[in-house]
Amino acid sequence: MRGAFLGTPAAAIASLAAAADIIDVEVVITRPDAARGRSARPVAPPVKTAALEWGIPVVQPNSADELLAAFQNRDLDVGVVVAYGRILRPAVLQATRLGFVNVHFSLLPRWRGAAPVERAILAGDESTGVSLMQLDEDLDTGPVISAIETPIGPDETGGSLTARLSYLGAEMIDEVLPGYLEGDRQPAPQMEGGASVAARLTVEEGELTAADEAAMVLRMVRAFQPRPGAWFMAAGERYKILRAAETVDSTPRGEIHLSSGAVSLGLADEAIELLEIQPPGGRPLAARAWMNGRRGEPLHLDRSD
Repeated sequence: MRGAFLGTPAAAIASLAAAADIIDVEVVITRPDAARGRSARPVAPPVKTAALEWGIPVVQPNSADELLAAFQNRDLDVGVVVAYGRILRPAVLQATRLGFVNVHFSLLPRWRGAAPVERAILAGDESTGVSLMQLDEDLDTGPVISAIETPIGPDETGGSLTARLSYLGAEMIDEVLPGYLEGDRQPAPQMEGGASVAARLTVEEGELTAADEAAMVLRMVRAFQPRPGAWFMAAGERYKILRAAETVDSTPRGEIHLSSGAVSLGLADEAIELLEIQPPGGRPLAARAWMNGRRGEPLHLDRSD
């Protein structure tokens, strides 16, 4: 069978490899190169880099019309989508004989949308999973072909959990897609209850204040790592928290201090221990080394609301 693969980040590469073992991937469609870093030089999406290394043609549409044009004059049976980053219009969904299947990093209908992994961690979900679904005109509402559930580890971050789910998704393609293409696996409609929307992450969401509770802040630190990051303002400057943990230390609300060799941050209900921090304009540091550099001087959060 002939098909197209649509994906952009590194999390889609394993599924591209799995799909290429099952179908003839005639084209990989990914987002345009984007400016990165201080130089603002264009950087290719990870899927583009992988596809070119494997000798697969790549198309990078800039608009919905260009995306539709990418399917013209191609006789394709199916499209496989993994974190492409653009909603497909009805005309595109009709561009292949069997439509499009999507690897989605949640147990649908839980967490439909752009950031299902991070939203699951933020909400304190104990488990998540991967769903292989048919795409329809709405946001992640299509019938589900197969799903795999997996627990969320207590220390997993948005980045590490996404990486693990990406391999589960590739395994699902390998095990399920052949049967679906042959008509042996029939999709089932999603449950009507329990749906939730995983809105795209924003930098503003990552800000923590002294009014936040410890459990939520610990989830924020994990969910927003590596992007967009959990952060706080102190003395008018922004600090990122890269790793944190529970602690029994007692610390005044809104204060960061060094106690018994550990760096603690006091929050609304209790304190947490800071393990790794990135000061403004600096590199990531062990929190104790950072505080030693301050000669143990306490720091106070700007926001207490």
